[in-house]
Amino acid sequence: MEPEQALRLRVASGGRWIDRRHDPCGIDHWQRPIGSHARALLVLASAPIAEAFRQFQYPTPPLSRSRDGIHVHDLLDIETARATADTLSTLHTDLQEGTGISGPAARRAIRAAAQAPAFAGSIRTRRQARDILDNPLLAAYDNPHAFVMCVYDRDRALCHRLDTTDSPSLDRCRPSCANIARTDEHALQLTRRATTLEEQADAQTAPGPLTDRLRGRAARLRSLAADHERTRITSPGEHGS
Repeated sequence: MEPEQALRLRVASGGRWIDRRHDPCGIDHWQRPIGSHARALLVLASAPIAEAFRQFQYPTPPLSRSRDGIHVHDLLDIETARATADTLSTLHTDLQEGTGISGPAARRAIRAAAQAPAFAGSIRTRRQARDILDNPLLAAYDNPHAFVMCVYDRDRALCHRLDTTDSPSLDRCRPSCANIARTDEHALQLTRRATTLEEQADAQTAPGPLTDRLRGRAARLRSLAADHERTRITSPGEHGS
């Protein structure tokens, strides 16, 4: 996996963790915007950091716990595996609490989440990380920016039609992809985003063409949320792919 992709996956997981924090004072509606802003800032920073990783060359073998040393790619593997584990653990908990899930990859997501308790909190070495990353049944990536989860299958992926990449390009998610699953939380975010767009369209300062585009985008998002409500299943579902 490319360093930039690994960093973006970890950033997405971190943002989701911030979003899901519980506040006993009852101000949860403040927390999700905070998580979204934090995630956006971190995503902007991830590309130059990843580029620095790609260009960096050790002048001599690094100090390490072994003869081969601790390599950047080893650390990225561990962080990427932890991001995957976080995504599956969160989904497992949500499904246990009755959360619904929809989309062509819904059943695959449920099966992957069922394995989350086996490796939660146990990823400390590259070998443990590779056990997760090399298992195609566990290839689940949350993509809050597209309001979906990617249950990656290279043969079905629309983000990689002409290559054989083993990880998704989350910035190229397509609504018609067979690897997409959407949870109740994703559907809620779709509705909230649609409301925001509609409020922008209602602003008196918005020009006509922009207003039309905003309303059109909001309508598409609400349609996706409605599709989720109509087709959602709960674990163990009897429908899906």
